[in-house]
Amino acid sequence: MPLNNAGSSPGPLDGLIVVDLTRVLSGPYCTMQLADMGARVIKVEQPGRGDDTRAWGPPFIGAESAYFLSINRNKQSLTLDLKSGRAVLERLLDRADVLVENFRPGTMERLGLGYAAVSARWPRLVYCSISGFGQTGPRRDQPGYDAVVQAEGGLMSITGEADGPAFRLGVAIADIVSGMFAAQGIALALLARARTGRGQHVDIGMLDSTAALLTYQAAIYFATGQPPTRMGNRHPTIVPYETFEASDGEFVLAVGSEGLWRRFCELLDAPGVAEDPRFATNRDRVSHYEILRPLLAERIRQRSRAEWIERLMAAGVPCGSVRDVSEVLRDPQMTAREMIAAVEHAAIGRVQVLGVPIKLSETPGTVRTAPPTLGQHTDQILRTDLGFSDADITRLRQNGTV
Repeated sequence: MPLNNAGSSPGPLDGLIVVDLTRVLSGPYCTMQLADMGARVIKVEQPGRGDDTRAWGPPFIGAESAYFLSINRNKQSLTLDLKSGRAVLERLLDRADVLVENFRPGTMERLGLGYAAVSARWPRLVYCSISGFGQTGPRRDQPGYDAVVQAEGGLMSITGEADGPAFRLGVAIADIVSGMFAAQGIALALLARARTGRGQHVDIGMLDSTAALLTYQAAIYFATGQPPTRMGNRHPTIVPYETFEASDGEFVLAVGSEGLWRRFCELLDAPGVAEDPRFATNRDRVSHYEILRPLLAERIRQRSRAEWIERLMAAGVPCGSVRDVSEVLRDPQMTAREMIAAVEHAAIGRVQVLGVPIKLSETPGTVRTAPPTLGQHTDQILRTDLGFSDADITRLRQNGTV
């Protein structure tokens, strides 16, 4: 019987079947993006345990981990032991378009499910592997964890105060960007398959993905031979572009052009600054940062944050308050952009999740279903989609396969 997306929104990936063998963050973040865009994602989880993040907390909502809930919406959960359940997985792959895994390199080969073996039997399948250091190179066998890759990938060396310790970002950016690149790679491979009729291997390394974020910081090193250093909230090539203290709180000021600088100087009401040749151009301001910064800070401290933001916004100078997460999620703009969604969870009722950030005018992504409970769809998939009888399913449960 064919697998299908009955009842879902006709997103751009509608009709595609994704077998999701991933866990924790990078892989589930990838497959959530595919699910949001209409793909049917079948999340294969270890019987009795499931994705590691089901146990990560507190906080929990009932027995459900808030972490797990954040990255597994729009999916179905099938419990399956990959060793004893090979025949079940093969039936699933007979119908699948995409397989995503984030085991350490070599694991899938040991299971007989490496890319070479799988592509030989299912040549149209797009096979995506996410790992710490990629499928090739001298470090391929090393495990990849977000904090390790943030450190190894250079991000921590440029995050934090100049005279302080290195800092990890407040979100697992190495995992998240790897999941984003994986989803992009899968989409590209599917586009190529439409022309060639063949799938391919999408190989995503977390170190590669994190290094790709360095952009202008890498360019600074290529140009000078010197590694960039921590600069706090200061931008290395634009001034002023950082956090300032008003009389009652912090805000970010982003003066990214000469026209914005002139408008900002008018609001600053500091003729000496506006007319000083040392600050005439951005290049000058970067060169004389240590002189300019205290002058700006003194003037900015004289007004409240709200007053500065009102004046700056009226003049078209980019700025913003340093807000906490609750302030962000209560912003009417988030509601207007459908970035907060509510879904009915099978065990805990109504839960809130983030919305879909990619806005497509004709085939939009949607938040349709809550993250699944462990094995919630096992019987449905085995019986309706894969053709197993009730006796077969009982046997599979008794021997611990599902």
